Amino acid sequence: MRVIIGSKNPAKIEAVKNSFTNQYIELSSLDIPSGVSDQPLSDEETIKGAINRAAGALREGSGDIGIGLEGGVQETNHGLFICNWGALAAKGLEPIIAGGARILLPEEIAARLRTGEELGPVMEDYAKKKNVSKQEGAVGVFTNGLVNRAEMFTHVMNLLIGQYTYQQKQNQIES
Repeated sequence: MRVIIGSKNPAKIEAVKNSFTNQYIELSSLDIPSGVSDQPLSDEETIKGAINRAAGALREGSGDIGIGLEGGVQETNHGLFICNWGALAAKGLEPIIAGGARILLPEEIAARLRTGEELGPVMEDYAKKKNVSKQEGAVGVFTNGLVNRAEMFTHVMNLLIGQYTYQQKQNQIES
């Protein structure tokens, strides 16, 4: 099976690899635009970015499955939370969507995002470290390394693959 992920981000690629451990896949990564802002500011925008990346990966990569993983933030009455969404696209199916863990961002980070800054560079400044978004991510920083970005997206990937294999099984039963 040929799986294409619509990102070159190492944490996202690792998440896809982590989730397909029980089966052989040929994995490729393409830099597919999300079609949303660099810093998605809602669940809806983050979902749209994941779907756009999955559909673009399927189309551009000529694979069996396209994967889109997108991180964003969501404002709530309790403050600004990180959110992460994924989409799986396959020929003849509506995109499969899943979301993952959320944690509240400290107000000093949230305030900067509300003024238009992007989480990745803000986290580099805050953590005094380069490439946070390609490594542990904000979730890794704020969970003291107990959960990193690849693990967070692995959870989303498992939800996507589980739904996909369930649909495949149901289609075989109905055939």
